[in-house]
Amino acid sequence: PIEGEMVHPYLRRRTGEEDVSFPSPAPPHDPDELRSVLGRTCGVPLFQEQAMKLAIVAAGFSPNDANRLRRAMATFRDVGTIHQFESKMIEGMTTRGYERDFAERCFKQIQGFGSYGFPESHAQSFAILVYISAWIKCHHPAVFAAALLNSQPMGFYAPAQIVRDARDHGVGMRPIDVNHSAWDNMIEKEQNRTLALRLGFRQMDGFREDWAASIFAHGPFTSVEDLSRRADLPHRALQILADADAFRSIGLGRRDALWAVRRTPKGILPLFEAAKARELAEEADRPLPSMTAAEHVVTDYQTTRLSLKGHPMQFLRAQFRGRGILSCADVAAAKNGSIVEVAGVVLIRQRPGKGNAIFVTLEDESGVANILIWARVFETGFRRPVMASRLMKVRGEMQKSKEGVIHIIANHIEDYTHFLDRIAPDSREHNMRSIAEISSGAPSTGGHPRNRRILPGSRDFH
Repeated sequence: PIEGEMVHPYLRRRTGEEDVSFPSPAPPHDPDELRSVLGRTCGVPLFQEQAMKLAIVAAGFSPNDANRLRRAMATFRDVGTIHQFESKMIEGMTTRGYERDFAERCFKQIQGFGSYGFPESHAQSFAILVYISAWIKCHHPAVFAAALLNSQPMGFYAPAQIVRDARDHGVGMRPIDVNHSAWDNMIEKEQNRTLALRLGFRQMDGFREDWAASIFAHGPFTSVEDLSRRADLPHRALQILADADAFRSIGLGRRDALWAVRRTPKGILPLFEAAKARELAEEADRPLPSMTAAEHVVTDYQTTRLSLKGHPMQFLRAQFRGRGILSCADVAAAKNGSIVEVAGVVLIRQRPGKGNAIFVTLEDESGVANILIWARVFETGFRRPVMASRLMKVRGEMQKSKEGVIHIIANHIEDYTHFLDRIAPDSREHNMRSIAEISSGAPSTGGHPRNRRILPGSRDFH
């Protein structure tokens, strides 16, 4: 509640304010002076203003001294100099009749609170933003996801995780398409009047906003050549669109589209080059090998950082199952206290302040798993796999709280990034070749030229 605002009795009962006892100073001081400062937060100082008021009211600090106390508090970047005020505050409170033990506990509370405390105005504004965001996500998940995607890069979660969460909450997803997409991610209505999210051209690596504006202004299109001519796009833009599988609405899959792009003239050509282009356009279609699901998913991630066709981990599941490695969904169903092994793509690495724990979030085709790694484990042989893995395998103990929060307390970590190289097509093409290689008939290089970046990077602490 805002200061001066009456608290509803139900809220007062829920917070337990009536159950909190507040020590009183010696007469003639106001016996309820602490309640006036800490009553709304059940005796715990949560805001910087409360720490300042506590010093003024209970320890006799002047306003200037209280402001110096605030400036001396620790932050997440600085240890602070609050220890310089310890004697002044404790002696001030005992002089006013408070017991020394209570005064020392009050100072320790303020000392510890400095690393996470902030002004009450910040707390109120943050609470409003959280409430509004949660309301929009609950009632309009498609709009919420589109807004997050259009604001990238931001926050902990990459586009693939935002899209995954939206789909898990019933949002229909539509791929990038030359006849339906714009630069931004947009909302479309389904036949049942629900909302779907259409991915925008901004999701494609290397694509420019002015190219997207030209496509949106001159569509719809019936062929790659029609798009190239009317939208006046450079050959590079056509290649990116084909590589991102954005020609489905004109009946072209990824490889067929890239073959069509190869045959499309690159602008106004000299006489002999134009004749050669016409000959190329009249060339019979090559029998292109069909792409496997694994190739599609990997290429989606390489070009748009996400895929609506699947998750890279689903193509490794059989190999991992043979090694006794559980999926994230299997881990969630495991018994509390059991030892489990799980592997997944690294989404986030966090280490709050100088804490003694590192938190890692792994993802596979079935969900996510939260990993807790104690600093002592991190420093004894596992620093490199923790920090360098794109695909991580973890062994540890399952811990489930009464509230349903699940963590795996890691005792062994391995870098499984090399398994990404095994996300390959079927036996007819053992080594993955780029679309451009297959379309042009160039000899295989023996591996995918973008193997170094099958997945986008994780969001990490520094």
